[in-house]
Amino acid sequence: MKPIVATTNDVSLAVCRLVLGIIFFAHGAQITLGWFGGFGFSGTMHFMTAQLGIPTIFAAISIVAQFLGGIGLIVGLLSRIAAFGIACVMLVAVIKVHLAVGFFMNWYGVQKGEGYEYHLLVLAICLLIIVKGAGALSIDQILSKEKK
Repeated sequence: MKPIVATTNDVSLAVCRLVLGIIFFAHGAQITLGWFGGFGFSGTMHFMTAQLGIPTIFAAISIVAQFLGGIGLIVGLLSRIAAFGIACVMLVAVIKVHLAVGFFMNWYGVQKGEGYEYHLLVLAICLLIIVKGAGALSIDQILSKEKK
């Protein structure tokens, strides 16, 4: 368990983790609870399974990874696992939806969807957290301290 929670007192890691956690908590709340104008769990499951053709179990794991992953990142608990789950979701999103649209987001409303530039940023932050850990102000940091 120690390698999973090991981290340093790095504040920059904490900032990246917190920002990513807040973003994915909000997004996860949309797709899980229907907050912030989202479709909730059943609406999201229908979209992922019927529209995107994602198997039910993987659609459910994706929803849970985004919601619980966001919470885990905010408090810094099992941050590497949370970041890995979010990274997997982003990779699938790029492959299944955004790669065909192109690199850029739909800033001017002229594309048939959103590009994958945002997803690359998320993947980079996830990679940072997977490699370096949660950083300062995290439960992982508390769990990783040596017991004397």
